Amino acid sequence: MKRVITTLLLIFSVSVATSQFIELDLIQDGFNNPVNLQNAGDERLFVVEQGGRIKIMQPNGGVNPDLFLDISTQISSGGERGLLGLAFHPDYSNNGFFYVYYTKPNGDSQISRFSVDPNNPDLADPNSELPFLDFDQPFSNHNGGCLAFGPDGFLYISSGDGGSGGDPGNRAQNTSLLLGKLLRIDVDNPSGTNNYSIPSDNPFAGSSSDAQEIWAYGLRNPWKFSFDSANGDIWIGDVGQGEVEEIDRAAITDAGLNYGWRCYEGSQPFNTTGCPTVADLTFPIAEYSSASNTANCSITGGNVYRGTEYPDFVGLYFFSDVCSGLIGTVDQNGNLIEHGTFGGSWVSFGEDVNNELYIVSITGGISRVRQPEELGVEENDLEAFEMFPNPASESVTLKLQNNKIDTITIVDIKGSLVFSESNLNLSQKKISTNKLNAGFYLVNVKTVTGHNIVKKLVVK
Repeated sequence: MKRVITTLLLIFSVSVATSQFIELDLIQDGFNNPVNLQNAGDERLFVVEQGGRIKIMQPNGGVNPDLFLDISTQISSGGERGLLGLAFHPDYSNNGFFYVYYTKPNGDSQISRFSVDPNNPDLADPNSELPFLDFDQPFSNHNGGCLAFGPDGFLYISSGDGGSGGDPGNRAQNTSLLLGKLLRIDVDNPSGTNNYSIPSDNPFAGSSSDAQEIWAYGLRNPWKFSFDSANGDIWIGDVGQGEVEEIDRAAITDAGLNYGWRCYEGSQPFNTTGCPTVADLTFPIAEYSSASNTANCSITGGNVYRGTEYPDFVGLYFFSDVCSGLIGTVDQNGNLIEHGTFGGSWVSFGEDVNNELYIVSITGGISRVRQPEELGVEENDLEAFEMFPNPASESVTLKLQNNKIDTITIVDIKGSLVFSESNLNLSQKKISTNKLNAGFYLVNVKTVTGHNIVKKLVVK
């Protein structure tokens, strides 16, 4: 990441559309530099701490007193090093295997398998480590560190470009190296002297000069990636150099893609000397600015929401920024919405067994991501608000009892303002919806006494 990940900027949004679409419920605080959150196919949530410990958090936020795993004595930690990734085997309930990504005391990367204690599902066997893959890290930053099993059953691993700035060794474009890549290995079928094998459809499988573990390349620091559980698409949040944070998406069958670093930072040229043609590169589905005139610095890739509690979230990819606290979404067409800043130094997302979404701050807190309640009135319910008809076709009427309307704003699902009127001082207002496309909208009413009311509107 471009700046120290403990940076915390408490910046609050002033946009109407921002904090109304997303709210966070703090589930538990007090973790020590948490960097990852996973489930093992049951209600427990496993919290990965950068210092080398994994803790179990229960659905109610309670934390088990005993550590699930402690490898703090065999790692290096601090900055961008530490215990960084965790993935449970797809058949974990039967084989008890899980995989971790950590930096060794010399700073190099290590991916290993551990096993759960056969007599206690809340404890790992600390003596069960089986090394799978390791590779050199020339600098302390840009380690990548994310692990995930794809829908094909293979283990995917993100590796950074080796660090420093500007990829001085052009490692991300060098397909003989594992740095700056997305790797893909078969952990269930060992081959030769390795504890894994190369899937036959890896782009460089069988090569004597290219690293056969590579699935994709041209990445700078893919800190987090995930798979869309509905269609298998992979989404990657790749940290930019100093101007652009990028989000990449590819089908699970798209092997050998070159995402362009260090030739391009996002869609902008960075160092195109000796680079492939543009036609040979894959550019982001979405990007946002992290230039010096913004508070942004480093993207944290998240997940495509596939839960059931918040239908308006379904199909949206969630991401965040470490420094500004920004949380945003990207829809399936690549439309990016910044929903505001939420006061955390967000370093990871996670899902529970029901695909509901959580977000992790390096400062120690884990929150659930949710939609706000439809009404944001005071508890004494002074306003007694009505909005009818809903769904609407030609017009909608907003009505207040015991108060008056000062301002009305309506935004669509993309966060675009489609209607705004202020200084109304009315108890009732009728608005034409003839020019609005069919779909979902958020109506925000501010009363003359300063209360805010938010309600969903459906236009037919």
